[in-house]
Amino acid sequence: MIIADWAAPSHVKTLITTRQGGISQAPFDCNNLGGHVGDNPHHVAHNRKILSEKVKHDIVWLNQTHSSAVLPLSHGVIHERVNADASFSDVPNIPCCVMTADCLPLLVTNCSGTKVAAIHGGWRGLAGGIIENTLSHFQESPSQIMVWLGPAIGPRQFEVGQDVVDIFVKRDINNKSCFIPHHKKYLADIYQLARNILQVYGVTQVSGGNYCTVEQQDNFFSYRREGQTGRMASLIWIENN
Repeated sequence: MIIADWAAPSHVKTLITTRQGGISQAPFDCNNLGGHVGDNPHHVAHNRKILSEKVKHDIVWLNQTHSSAVLPLSHGVIHERVNADASFSDVPNIPCCVMTADCLPLLVTNCSGTKVAAIHGGWRGLAGGIIENTLSHFQESPSQIMVWLGPAIGPRQFEVGQDVVDIFVKRDINNKSCFIPHHKKYLADIYQLARNILQVYGVTQVSGGNYCTVEQQDNFFSYRREGQTGRMASLIWIENN
């Protein structure tokens, strides 16, 4: 498992799973946490149970649809299978969690560590405003917000069409530099697209973004690479012992 390497307060905890550890069989081997990908439900339930025991809290699993919807998590209320692509919490011991297998997970906190959020950043969600909608739950100055970019498809592997380029360039002309012509398509840098959105919003404390789920096959699931495959989870929560 991976812990975010950033300067967040010590009581803000993070955990990002890899494909290692767990009992799922090929092509979901081994630590698949996605219940919607065709894996044995008992294997998924076992893997999720181990993760919950690791973080010592119940986990809210979203039904992710590449939307811009954000689910606020209320103390004592566990929502299951709600359609949303980000979750936000300002109460302790309720992890925000998103699943990915090439899309970009973003973990967010404020500098005082009183609010946290997890974002599932596929290109559709990024284009649709999932980052902005999540940050709207943080009332403090953008200079007081910190973001960590988790494992996602790297800029040498993310091939997209002209339609995706047009959508992002229409949003911000600076996004043009995030796309490199590649044969008859383009290679997209999803990490830089997220950084550009955060910069426009005023968030400058951004770290992470050094992975490639496609190229690092031993550690990460990749939908682009494998088609049918498992899902990793990225979690963030406020720990109150």
